[in-house]
Amino acid sequence: MNDPIKIKIEHLFFRYGDRFVLRDVNLRIAENTITAIIGPSGIGKSTFLMTLNRLWETIPGAKLQGRVEIKFQGQFQEIHDRDYPPTTLRRSVGMVFQTPNPLPMSISRNVSFPLKLAGLRQKSAMADRVEQALKRAYLWDEVKDRLNEDALLLSGGQQQRLCIARALILEPEILLLDEPTSSLDSKSGAVIEELLVNLKGSCTLLIVSHYQDQVQRIADTVFELAEGKFIPMPVRK
Repeated sequence: MNDPIKIKIEHLFFRYGDRFVLRDVNLRIAENTITAIIGPSGIGKSTFLMTLNRLWETIPGAKLQGRVEIKFQGQFQEIHDRDYPPTTLRRSVGMVFQTPNPLPMSISRNVSFPLKLAGLRQKSAMADRVEQALKRAYLWDEVKDRLNEDALLLSGGQQQRLCIARALILEPEILLLDEPTSSLDSKSGAVIEELLVNLKGSCTLLIVSHYQDQVQRIADTVFELAEGKFIPMPVRK
């Protein structure tokens, strides 16, 4: 791996109560690449993503040991330092879940919601950011004339791209995607795959996937998670 390193993981252990999910994980993730994590259901792939944005901290009985350092604006930050706020982390590490989860509000307000949480109130600037995020998510041309419509009226594939736009509006340096196409038909999934490959020019992506063919199409690096360990897998390009 010759690309600059974005994420350094050292001696990472993770458990729920007495059950270890990750055991002594040591990884280097390169910048501006797509890294895929494969493995059977329930093995800990989604848990691994949560160690990169600290969502695990909300789960009773969850315990983490080890170091996770991410390079933000050229400097590495240990993300589990007590003095480093999770809210700051999550502005730079976005996440998209398996099932689209649009908020019960308009398309425009869905995408702009993270900006409001971050304190941006200027309408013109917000509108520009919404447009750019929707364009990056390959959705602008389909919704530009109905931004005030209920987001729940969008198709499943459109809803997932809306959620990607919402994750992108804060311009994260890393995007985590947990089975982002598993609930979509093949045509909608292909659009998501194309946009993810396009996004790696501006951010680093980690994707959990059950689809071996998808992984081979889009990933630069593939790891199989087995018995708490990450095993490098070949990528056919």
